[in-house]
Amino acid sequence: MSRISTHSNLYYWLFLLIAALLEAAWAFSLKFMQVSALKQLTWQNFYLPGSGLKILLPFVGYVLFGVGNVYCFSIATKQIPLAIAFAAWTGISLAMIKLSEVLFFRQKMALAELFFMLLIMVGIVGLRAYNLRTSGAPEQP
Repeated sequence: MSRISTHSNLYYWLFLLIAALLEAAWAFSLKFMQVSALKQLTWQNFYLPGSGLKILLPFVGYVLFGVGNVYCFSIATKQIPLAIAFAAWTGISLAMIKLSEVLFFRQKMALAELFFMLLIMVGIVGLRAYNLRTSGAPEQP
């Protein structure tokens, strides 16, 4: 496999990683959305930190993270096979969500959770290695 092909493939995997990070951020924006509180927003309070921004920012994040996620994922799937990209994207997103819960929200992580997260990561590394190995092979009719 040529050096250019390896760097090109890494480019698409980088977009997949960015898409997974945006997916995790999107999931947290969903967690903090207060749909019923939208009625409280007015032109006089939507920018205030104590009331309006607390309600508005999760919605803004929902849209921005969602659009960015779809954009980056679509670029990644131009080179990475869809099933591999989807599996890796889901696994990385799941790991980022759990890591964020542990680091920022002080949730506990059981040893079994850590073990299975590591299995997911091993699977993602395996898919990446397999994709690198097969991406340089010529297509067969």
